[in-house]
Amino acid sequence: MPSKTLRQKVLSQAKLIVIKIGSDVLAKTDSPGARHNRRVIRELAQSIAKLHQRGVKVVLVSSGAIGRGLAQLERASRPKKIEQLQAAAAIGQPHLMRLYEAALAKHGLKVGQILLTRSDFENRTRYLNTRRTIDALHKMRAVPIINENDSVAVEEIRFGENDILAALVGNLLRANLLIFLSSVDGLLKDGRVVEVVEKVDEEIYCLDQGRRSRSGAGGMSSKLQAAALVTDAGDAAIIVNGKLPHIVDRLLQGEELGTLFIPAGKRVNAHRRWIGAAAKTAGTLSVDSGAAQAILESRKSLLAIGITSVRGNFRASQVVEVLGPDGQTIGKGRVNYSSAQIRKIKGLKSSRLKELLGEGVREEVIHADHLALKHN
Repeated sequence: MPSKTLRQKVLSQAKLIVIKIGSDVLAKTDSPGARHNRRVIRELAQSIAKLHQRGVKVVLVSSGAIGRGLAQLERASRPKKIEQLQAAAAIGQPHLMRLYEAALAKHGLKVGQILLTRSDFENRTRYLNTRRTIDALHKMRAVPIINENDSVAVEEIRFGENDILAALVGNLLRANLLIFLSSVDGLLKDGRVVEVVEKVDEEIYCLDQGRRSRSGAGGMSSKLQAAALVTDAGDAAIIVNGKLPHIVDRLLQGEELGTLFIPAGKRVNAHRRWIGAAAKTAGTLSVDSGAAQAILESRKSLLAIGITSVRGNFRASQVVEVLGPDGQTIGKGRVNYSSAQIRKIKGLKSSRLKELLGEGVREEVIHADHLALKHN
């Protein structure tokens, strides 16, 4: 399928879009303490309003709190100490929200601020509560604007500048499309924009030149990781220059801008998305070649007979990493047994489980429905 036709198909089917905007795009200059570019915010608000009129839901993941805080403090350089960055974020976040609130109010839309940390995704209950809150905001004609809670967390400050956060939000909502509004035109190869990426593999990662955001902490590497999370779950992502005039409108009208990352396969259900992308692992299970083949090629459940070793101490229903005989990760899954129980039954036929563990045992150590493979 030609790239233009493919792009139009992906964009026309999007009913829920996550837009991630970076610090460099929001700033008037590359200075960490620069004032925000009101044109960018105004045009973004206009685009979001148009999408709402078409019935398309939008979630905005916005960086820029630290930059806004540094501007308020009249500091031209980005501090290196974590506590100073956290303090700048605490000062800048309310100012940033007021800018969005004013721009969106002109279109009859309200703003709902959500500050998250990594643990909000790792904990299943908080994960689901976040989704319910976002759904409620959409029903109230409010635009959810999400940022990492920089004043108490350090992940965004050190890694990714909200790129991974945006991917996790996309997976949380099963968004059809994740748009990265970046300070670059897209992924480059030999100085030219790569129009379409079918799979984020080692060849694609090698194109990353290691350039990091001046105002934030992101870069192409974190965007590629985020794009992999989204496309592995069966959805699309685009990296595009967010400073271009009316960029979201032009993008959704089919203009061939930026790099489109197409879905790797069928859409993954919500539970598997949480297991594969967000849940914290409590240990590892190593499996033999037969079990690895059954899981990867036939999408089978993991049985005790295929397990060769257990690492960590975990309870039943926690998520563990599954490793193949070469030590490489196959995927992640929710276990039906504790680590102590699995140590008793590893390598044994299912017929012996009742003898060792008593009544009410399950044949599967990890059911296929609770297995999220690394590459779907």
